[in-house]
Amino acid sequence: MDTIQVKDKNFRLSISADEIGAAVTRIAAQMNEELAGTNPMFLPILNGAFMFASDLLKQVNIPAELSFIKIASYQGTSNGELTQLIGLNKSIEGRTVVIVEDIVDSGYTMEALLKKLTALHPKTIKTAVLLSKPQARKVEVPLDYVGIEISNRFIVGYGLDYDGGGRNLREIYELF
Repeated sequence: MDTIQVKDKNFRLSISADEIGAAVTRIAAQMNEELAGTNPMFLPILNGAFMFASDLLKQVNIPAELSFIKIASYQGTSNGELTQLIGLNKSIEGRTVVIVEDIVDSGYTMEALLKKLTALHPKTIKTAVLLSKPQARKVEVPLDYVGIEISNRFIVGYGLDYDGGGRNLREIYELF
């Protein structure tokens, strides 16, 4: 499909399933090489990163652990002020940790998450993001594994939603 409707908005195809698959395969190969021997703890961020994490971890063939986490922030703010990290039920002290996120735009959420996790004394923290919006960045954050850089457009699909809809799409669509 070249165009779709999600709720009251129209979107056009931006990134095909094949392009997404190639980016995921490239990131997994890089991780298999660079993280070998570290037994990393992968921390996918819910809700958006579930599809990326699923496809990525199917191709990561080194010993690793997984714990999905969710972050809660102050209501009504988008400045990344995290109030709670939900779901991290194992110690990450001395561990190699890989945050798996669907998209980084402003960088505020990733910055706050890195601060929260650093306080738990991991050996190192790596970040893996499917999509990066450098034009939207307000704070610089380290992105170790980046699938695709995109323009500052509103997108939906492959885990990303518009008002709860569109997460299940295999492709990524942009608002038009």
